[in-house]
Amino acid sequence: MPLGDLAPELAVLLGAVGVLLLAMLLPQRHHRLCAPITILVLASATALALSQAGAERFTFSGTFRLDAATTWGRVMVLGLTALCVAMTPAWMEDDRRHGEFYSMMLLSALGAMAMIGAADLMQMLMGALLSSVTGYVLAAYHRDWEISLEAGMKYFLLGALANALMVFGAILVMGLGGSTDYQQLSNAFPTEPLALVGLACVVFGLFFKLGAVPGHAWVPDVAEGAPLPAAAFLTVVPKIAGAIALARLVALVPAEAMPLSALVATVAALTMTWGNLSAMWQEDLRRLLGWSSVSQTGYALMAVAVLGRAPDAWAALIAFMGVYGLANIACFAVVAHLRGRTELAGWAGIGRQHPLAVSILALGFLSLVGIPPLAGFLGKFALFKVALDGGMAWLALLAVANTVLSLFYYLRVLGPAVMGTPEKSAATLGRANLWIGALAAVGVVLLLPWAWQDLWRALSGG
Repeated sequence: MPLGDLAPELAVLLGAVGVLLLAMLLPQRHHRLCAPITILVLASATALALSQAGAERFTFSGTFRLDAATTWGRVMVLGLTALCVAMTPAWMEDDRRHGEFYSMMLLSALGAMAMIGAADLMQMLMGALLSSVTGYVLAAYHRDWEISLEAGMKYFLLGALANALMVFGAILVMGLGGSTDYQQLSNAFPTEPLALVGLACVVFGLFFKLGAVPGHAWVPDVAEGAPLPAAAFLTVVPKIAGAIALARLVALVPAEAMPLSALVATVAALTMTWGNLSAMWQEDLRRLLGWSSVSQTGYALMAVAVLGRAPDAWAALIAFMGVYGLANIACFAVVAHLRGRTELAGWAGIGRQHPLAVSILALGFLSLVGIPPLAGFLGKFALFKVALDGGMAWLALLAVANTVLSLFYYLRVLGPAVMGTPEKSAATLGRANLWIGALAAVGVVLLLPWAWQDLWRALSGG
């Protein structure tokens, strides 16, 4: 059990404890000092994760796997968490529990990292539970706001059901398969009906983490009611962990034991369609972003559905999740900059008062749609290609139709923002969140498209 293999996770754990102790000692007016320390912890963990790039082995008695998916998953979780942390000081300035917020975010990121590298059902469950429990706290952090409490309660109730089903399913698989170790299960996965029921329960729990149908109902409520940094975090980081954990599970189950690929493809189709249709008539921008997040999960599941049949499925999944995360955080950062302005009627003419903010929002939206030459286009193109390579042309066509459909509700925001007449001046919350959105937008517009070939080569092992 070499501790060095879990150095990034240990760095995050120790950082979370340190930040929590610091928040207990500092007066509330100095809690914003916890933010740069948290970002330093995340940067250190990222450096440790990158130092293990190229590793390909099981560790800690086979419960944790070091490979390209673990490395890139860790980097995405840590980097996107850092952006969410940077959004926090201005938003949480007056909250008495400001400093503890960073510790909760670090612990939730730690749970996601544990899920990403899990090579054992119990290890994956531990990561999912840590990510979920801290996520409930983040969602309901505004205790004096009814919408935040409602979001946290819905997230908790659905999460309690999903996590209970995951534990129940893992017990059935272990009881009939004799092990929770992925390596052993891949060699002889139990085909008894009860074992398949257990597997289905575990898969449903991962659908909840991803915000996929039928475990999607928490996403728009959390997007609307959680503190904006938490909303940005919870609509991105748990999805990355859930996608990679689900992909590992799908990869080890033989097609003759259970047609998981067909199940995932069906859920992908339902999720992208339901998310887009539900987003079309939303009058609150944060709920719109929540439903958009649901639809993006549907696209990501396309890569999971063709694992084992398309050689670049893993690379497409990881690339798309990274691109989606940047674009989504850019959009939430703009909303935070405008003091949480979310009613679509209040966005009329905002582009005339805040052209940079609306430009960043437009870039985030267009990347989520997949308009070239933005990185979102490259991510979706990779998904469409692997779906075709994996023999699921119908799913690729449905995804293209949903992509066109999504333009409608994004333009419902951008059209009035650019062409409308403002009724009154729009207040802002400093400039920090604007620059965070700009940083994410630069990644979507410049860095990722220009470096795409090198990134793709690294992801695909070429």
